[in-house]
Amino acid sequence: MAEPRHRRARSGAEEPDKTCTVCGRRIEWRRKWARDFDSVKYCSDGCRRRGRSRTAAALDIELAAAIMELLEARATGATICPSEAAQRVGGDDWRELMEPARAAARRLEADGDVIITQRGRRVDPSRATGPIRIGRVR
Repeated sequence: MAEPRHRRARSGAEEPDKTCTVCGRRIEWRRKWARDFDSVKYCSDGCRRRGRSRTAAALDIELAAAIMELLEARATGATICPSEAAQRVGGDDWRELMEPARAAARRLEADGDVIITQRGRRVDPSRATGPIRIGRVR
């Protein structure tokens, strides 16, 4: 018996987690991507337009290193704010580095190097709005 045409070929639960190469947010499986989900790299058209330039990649590496250095200097269980990494890298112009610092934290969290919390509870970094804290994986 043939399977009905309206059924999904694959469910989203079966798909591996993917992260956007630009912003670090989680990419969720969509039916329209069923045939080429393996080649999807961006979470949105905006991220596709921005792409990932060499300077953005270098900045991301620098921010990720600053996050890890700040966490190493803290006591076990202590957390940092992404603004601390932005201030370390950007100096007086740190405010414009807040979103790149959050993106670097999201990528570190996707790699399993850090955890992201709000009000002391671990959160999905792709959906977190407002202030976040970055901590070491215990």
